[in-house]
Amino acid sequence: MSNHFPLLPALAAMSALAAGTFLLRLSGPALRAKVTFPKQVEKLLEVSAVVLLAALTATAALTEGDGFAGAARALGVLVGGVLAWLRAPFLVVVLAAAGTAALLRLAGVP
Repeated sequence: MSNHFPLLPALAAMSALAAGTFLLRLSGPALRAKVTFPKQVEKLLEVSAVVLLAALTATAALTEGDGFAGAARALGVLVGGVLAWLRAPFLVVVLAAAGTAALLRLAGVP
């Protein structure tokens, strides 16, 4: 039994994080029923979520470390974005984006 004792703190931490996550997710609908926002604020919240997601995507797609990730990755993301916008199947989007970046890097594009 002494071999399993170090797992207890990890299990307790995972249980606490799971419970906290569940309670946080439960608080959204519970508060939504009690708190009302003006229509302008709701629209602003919707737009801000889209802007935040776009900024996160751009940062992850275009940077590596402290600098620019290179044109190959940016063009791969662009191809994937266009295909997703055209409602191509997810597998096609991923394979086309990765294939574009890989072929450009093979051709010497950084």
